[in-house]
Amino acid sequence: MEWKNHDLASEFSFEGIRYETRPLKTPDGREDTGLHSTWIILDNEKQLNSYTTDMVKGVILGMRKASNDRSCTAVVFTGAGNRAFCTGGNTKEYAEYYAGNPEEYRQYMRLFNDMVSAILHCDKPVICRVNGMRIGGGQEIGMACDFTIAQDLARFGQAGPKHGSAPDGGSTDFLPLYVGIEAAMESCVLCEPWSAHKASRLGLTTRITPALQIDGAFVPNPLVITDRWVEPSSGEIVYGEPKSGKDLAEAKELLKSGTINLKKLDDAVEEMIWKLTNTVPGCLSKTIESIRKHKLSHWDQNRETNRAWLALNMMTEGRAGFRAFNEGVGKNREVDFLRLRKLLAEGKTWGDELLEEVLPKKEGVAS
Repeated sequence: MEWKNHDLASEFSFEGIRYETRPLKTPDGREDTGLHSTWIILDNEKQLNSYTTDMVKGVILGMRKASNDRSCTAVVFTGAGNRAFCTGGNTKEYAEYYAGNPEEYRQYMRLFNDMVSAILHCDKPVICRVNGMRIGGGQEIGMACDFTIAQDLARFGQAGPKHGSAPDGGSTDFLPLYVGIEAAMESCVLCEPWSAHKASRLGLTTRITPALQIDGAFVPNPLVITDRWVEPSSGEIVYGEPKSGKDLAEAKELLKSGTINLKKLDDAVEEMIWKLTNTVPGCLSKTIESIRKHKLSHWDQNRETNRAWLALNMMTEGRAGFRAFNEGVGKNREVDFLRLRKLLAEGKTWGDELLEEVLPKKEGVAS
């Protein structure tokens, strides 16, 4: 039979995206020919796999191509290396091109929205393989996936109000469905990252695996409390919370002594692909689509108004926040929050003068 080609673009290649097919693996490690998984890999490791405009286009076309691939049984969405799945939009591009250009950013946000929708409408189940940090927009495109399998050194979180934006690219829609209103509010507003263990406890992941290898053995993330217990005096659940004091200092030394090995993560991903393949395909697709409706009902209701607001915000707080992150040094990559609030309370209006007053000061420059 001669198949018709339903791809939007038969061939595509965008800088920063790798599109690969990998043979289906049986539980005993053999390759089963004739079927495969598709891996869409964010390949911008030097910038923590933050996505540029071209990379967003690549994800859209990749998800469409995988949808139409008759031999593909599942899509794995991941990042290069072991430091980050994705940390969101490329802040250098945001600061140097989109900041102060709301109409350009509005066009960019059309592409971003289409990327999220492409994941949610993919005809194959999508697994987010979290090989490192999943922060900001990375968290949002990760939650658009159907399953999350993470290595346990990964961190999950938002960056919006700390960096001049709002997590309206999906987190304000999806996160309450995963973890409830209170936990979503805490994450989206305070932008304090969660460990993979805390994310697992709250229901944000399907599975987590150890990645730290010391003397040939895998050990859980030493920086957080990984014993599932409740603090006796307060009744507070502490599983997944960070260690402190002497315990944290010892944990950091332990972390330095080991190496990161993602074999267990990859084994867990291959196991999930095998399980998904061993279902009836039409029934699998319908089940996934029915569950996705809960995300889509919120996403479709809000994405266009969010797009418009995010574009306009690039004239004020977005412009300040992304420039601060791009131009700052080390940990000094945020606007002066208190100075900004005081200036606005005094009646100062947004413009270059206000902006320069709240951006991080270069070393040796008086405020």
